[in-house]
Amino acid sequence: MTNKIQHIHILGICGTFMGGIAALAKELGFRVTGCDAQVYPPMSTQLEELGIELMQGYKTEHFDDEPDLVIVGNAMSRGNVMVEYILDRNIPYISGPQWLLENVLKNCWVLAVSGTHGKTTTSSMLTWILEYAQLSPGFLIGGVPQNFNCSARLGNTPFFVIEADEYDTAFFDKRSKFVHYRPRTLVINNLEFDHGDIFMDLSDIQRQFHHLIRMVPSNGLILSPKNEFAINETLAMGCWTPTEQSDSDKGWQANKVVADGSEFIVTFNGKEQGTVKWGLIGDFNIDNALMAIAAARHAGVPSHIAIEALAEFINTKRRLELRGTVNQIKVYDDFAHHPTAIAKTLAGVRAQVDGNNSPGRVIAVLEPRSNTMKSGVHKDTLPGSLAQADQVFLFQGEQVKWSVSDLINNCQQPCIVEDDINQLVNKITDYAQAGDSIVVMSNGSFSSIHEKLLQRLDLK
Repeated sequence: MTNKIQHIHILGICGTFMGGIAALAKELGFRVTGCDAQVYPPMSTQLEELGIELMQGYKTEHFDDEPDLVIVGNAMSRGNVMVEYILDRNIPYISGPQWLLENVLKNCWVLAVSGTHGKTTTSSMLTWILEYAQLSPGFLIGGVPQNFNCSARLGNTPFFVIEADEYDTAFFDKRSKFVHYRPRTLVINNLEFDHGDIFMDLSDIQRQFHHLIRMVPSNGLILSPKNEFAINETLAMGCWTPTEQSDSDKGWQANKVVADGSEFIVTFNGKEQGTVKWGLIGDFNIDNALMAIAAARHAGVPSHIAIEALAEFINTKRRLELRGTVNQIKVYDDFAHHPTAIAKTLAGVRAQVDGNNSPGRVIAVLEPRSNTMKSGVHKDTLPGSLAQADQVFLFQGEQVKWSVSDLINNCQQPCIVEDDINQLVNKITDYAQAGDSIVVMSNGSFSSIHEKLLQRLDLK
């Protein structure tokens, strides 16, 4: 970008990624404005506090004060009135990932966290470890990291942590976003089929990941679990970078001290590094922690410092977040929207309940809301992913293209389907009793069901 650019306008500014771009651009000294279909918190609050002017809806009059550059979010498509306006008038435009590379990442040691699951949590862990080690990293995370008061910043050192999403870049650039990041340290947590709206099959996704692998320099590092077939298959397509793996005799391992994962011993190459004692649970969070410790070590942070940092780590919002306890009934909020993530989340809660010898039950509440879920791609594997729950409640959203009731006969436990949110809340709260854990899973707001549940439980 040239020095003549002063005013940037962002289309789709309230998404976590684009909101992070806005914060970084503001910190770099640009005048930043933006619009979205719905201007909503928490991102709207964060941006307004930064002095960024937000506009409601997509209207060409937002360009009455014409910007020098438009950053186009990947939710924008041809036919959008503002997209057509910038194309017809030849207003300079760019994707968020490309802008990020050219203005922020090109001179950074980029630590990118990729994979189907755990990107936000692992990115937040890694960022906190580097911060705890006084490395003051820059970062852009697709969530709300609770050890910080923002989702993105430039930092004061070359280190920059980014959540590396495989979703496409923009309507004019259908490559995965992460190909723009050019990491030196790359984490690949796991690799499964997802995003059925843009990818045909798993091999389609693996191709994008291999594009990313091709960009990691020979003095970099690629981190992954040992037993992930899809990752190993992708690495076998060609890898020019050293690798380290978890669950490997010569790599990173964790040995649980407590069954729910709230305490575990970390080893590397067979040597004990220390014991993590923290407020998180679940094997999936242990996996995330190993990757974060390993990535931080590549950036020069000793393992024992990383382990100390994780003791003070506060999990990202909406990642098995305890929203409240009423009448000894816990209500959790989790972002899980893929069968594997659902299964791992419920397994973590089950281990906690069983480990405490609690008489309580695990109640799973699921809204199939992601584009892939709504299309029905995962409907055959969903029942098995819910196996750790004692009772399942499913929500039939208006945009779900298949009958959620089809799952009832395939679930291993009692299953209730509702298409009315208030009726769903009533049935859940009527069922729940002291000691139970209600785990609400959706990648959307789920009509604020968490607050509704807590309010209704308080009336029991």
